[in-house]
Amino acid sequence: MSDENGSGPGDVSGANVHNAAASADALDHRHVIAIDGPGGAGKTTVAIRLADRLSAVFLDTGLLYRAATVLANRHQLTAADGPAIARLIEQGAIQQRRASVADGRLSDLLVEGRDVTPELRSPEIDRQVSAISAAPAVRAALLPLQRRIASGGKVVRVGRDITTIVAPDAGVKIYLNASAEERARRRWQEMHDRGPSPDYDSVLADLRRRDGIDSSRDAAPLTISPNATIVETDGKSINEVVIEIVELVERTWAT
Repeated sequence: MSDENGSGPGDVSGANVHNAAASADALDHRHVIAIDGPGGAGKTTVAIRLADRLSAVFLDTGLLYRAATVLANRHQLTAADGPAIARLIEQGAIQQRRASVADGRLSDLLVEGRDVTPELRSPEIDRQVSAISAAPAVRAALLPLQRRIASGGKVVRVGRDITTIVAPDAGVKIYLNASAEERARRRWQEMHDRGPSPDYDSVLADLRRRDGIDSSRDAAPLTISPNATIVETDGKSINEVVIEIVELVERTWAT
């Protein structure tokens, strides 16, 4: 599945954040489907299936912030060191390329030349990513790349500020929601399927903590865009959610 430039999902043809800036008048987000929502709402799972149904490219913004968290850990930096993390990003420390391993990933994320994709969804990164992604300098350093790879063609983007910051002019805006209990159950199941995992109560407490950080941070807090469609996922199968969004997209693109 390729976009109009021949790039597959998550491929930026070797480009990095440092050289990814594009002028505002060159961006075209008319066929961007932007999906925001809290952690564990099912954004990635739904978006992957949605992209397949619509022959669109899938891009997961959250993985870039997870890569930034790996980068910070490598240099023993914290969220308070946002400008230092941003400088590393601007120097090209984070790169994204086509998937090189058939383990279910849609792209590779490299930090200082090393493939860190398997580390991105570890419990350690889960605990730290909200704080790192709240740093204004980090968000500013990653924004040019996010905007460029969301431009042109049919693209499904997921994150926590896609509809409000990265692509506020997206043709379709979705806020995918679920109760904290349901999101924690899904996250626990995902961890359990990968191996030893924390107990459910710990996962729920950590998720609520992250919700608090994401909603109250100064830089791009998690909010619902005024013209986004809220899709509740409690009690619905993945297929039911995908069908609901596909119908919305087709109605929007037909007008």
